[in-house]
Amino acid sequence: MPTELPYAAEAETGLSYDELEVLRTQYYKEIEQGHVTTQSKFNYGWGLVKSSTAELQTEGVKLLQEIYSASPAHRRECTYYIAVGYYKLRNYAYARKFNDLLLSVEPENMQAQSLRQLIDQAVTRDGYIGMGIIAGTAAVAGVILASVLRRSARR
Repeated sequence: MPTELPYAAEAETGLSYDELEVLRTQYYKEIEQGHVTTQSKFNYGWGLVKSSTAELQTEGVKLLQEIYSASPAHRRECTYYIAVGYYKLRNYAYARKFNDLLLSVEPENMQAQSLRQLIDQAVTRDGYIGMGIIAGTAAVAGVILASVLRRSARR
């Protein structure tokens, strides 16, 4: 069995500008008409989550969470993409929370299993980076302290 599942491709791929523009145009057209369908809002939120900028990803998560809160019938389809959005925003606690919600209902969901692996890998990677920063900071502080102590001893 492979260690990495290919199913969470949404977490690593985006839409082209033109593809996102089609979704944006439909969404804002419906706003102007006074009624946004859940499907248009979902499509635009999904497209924003798949974008490459944190600002757009945040807006996408917000739209999907609005659907999640307002429409219990659409929670399942929103849960995974909210988790993907939080993953892309590096908010791994919320990514894990929403992904685990989906896995609690659908433990065999391959997308969610794959996303869980990506989240776990990112947490581990960021933990190593954090430990490296702390170790580097401690080393620099040690050098500075040793230098100060040597100067004090000379006086």
